[in-house]
Amino acid sequence: MKFRGKAWKFGADVDTDQIIPARYLNTSDPKELAKHCMEDADPQFVNKMKPGDIIVADKNFGCGSSREHAPISIKAAGISCVIAKSFARIFYRNSFNMGLPILECPEAAGAISGGDEIEVDIDTGKIVNLTKNKAFNSQPIPSFMQELINTGGLMEWVKKKIG
Repeated sequence: MKFRGKAWKFGADVDTDQIIPARYLNTSDPKELAKHCMEDADPQFVNKMKPGDIIVADKNFGCGSSREHAPISIKAAGISCVIAKSFARIFYRNSFNMGLPILECPEAAGAISGGDEIEVDIDTGKIVNLTKNKAFNSQPIPSFMQELINTGGLMEWVKKKIG
């Protein structure tokens, strides 16, 4: 599976409150959560980004509270995937459980600038910065986790399996 979009760059230690502020956790509706995605990091983010765009961040993306709302809001806003130097472990697992592709690649995360056009192949782990004509290799997403993404997350995968 390949994604292509504009990079939206964020720094280190972006916590789940910046991804989806706690004041909006009175709903689990993905469309409502999407309206407030990244609001505390960039108040105009959802008005500027386009479906298919890619979040690129420094280290420890998704730290803080363990809530599924964070990857749900990112996915529902239309972000195709997230690339970071590293992810908080619970966010990493929640992302796959919710069907949001994420890739750890310190080299790519450091070399990509906001506004760069990026292409990502999650099957191979290849990340190409089309703007700067540079390619990077991250670990490919394991096949089982790709299956979670392709079916829309863990709950949809379980429904499919028990049929």
